[in-house]
Amino acid sequence: MTEVFRALALQAGAKIMEVYESDDFDIRSKSDNSPVTAADEAADALISAGIRAAFPDMVLVTEEQSDTHQVRGNTFVIVDPLDGTKEFIKRRGDFTVNIAYVENGVPIRGVVYAPARKRLFYTDADGQSVEESGAHSVDKIGPTAPIHVAKPDNQGLVVVASKSHRDQATDDYINKYALKDSASAGSSLKFCLVATGEADLYPRLGRTMEWDTAAGHAVLSGAGGQVVRFDDHTTLAYGKPDYANPFFIAYAPGVELKAP
Repeated sequence: MTEVFRALALQAGAKIMEVYESDDFDIRSKSDNSPVTAADEAADALISAGIRAAFPDMVLVTEEQSDTHQVRGNTFVIVDPLDGTKEFIKRRGDFTVNIAYVENGVPIRGVVYAPARKRLFYTDADGQSVEESGAHSVDKIGPTAPIHVAKPDNQGLVVVASKSHRDQATDDYINKYALKDSASAGSSLKFCLVATGEADLYPRLGRTMEWDTAAGHAVLSGAGGQVVRFDDHTTLAYGKPDYANPFFIAYAPGVELKAP
């Protein structure tokens, strides 16, 4: 599963970069008024075909295929072929390919690939999260290094928040903590920054869907981190009826979480 997810993410990333590096590309609005481009659709088609060929009996849910949203159950593969479309459109680089396997409501395998940033994260067969360096060849796995969350200092935390969706409520919550540094990033990269120890805390007080978070959640879990609901600090679960997430907090254990 890890090898299939990795290869499909890299192939989709190549398709996305073809569009990203072109002189111009069309932008359309979906029914929820969110933007979609040819890159989203090409990546979705490639990944979906690959998943269905490799795992024909596996339930598949993808952002770009609304018919898959009617699927019910808590064990499935879930895909966001291009997370961070707004970052993609603005050519800011913080966009990712996300593929995850959810078992009994828990994302246990995931790959997050940021093609413009040349960063590739995934969970290996043992559930340990790694970052792969090198050329990111589809056919040959490059050097990998295990990643781990940092040991946080509650007197000086590093927080990362959304680049495109940050608001006053998020800032008010962040200001409850003693901070050493604050950074903005797009897409599921924020989970990965906590997973590598580059940040300690990522609060999200805004709408997200399970395909936005599952792969990053898996990578963070495999690095020793946690993702909990914002309201009651219970673990964020998957397979919800509409695939919509509540507000949540991703963090390194040891962070003294503040009440809402």
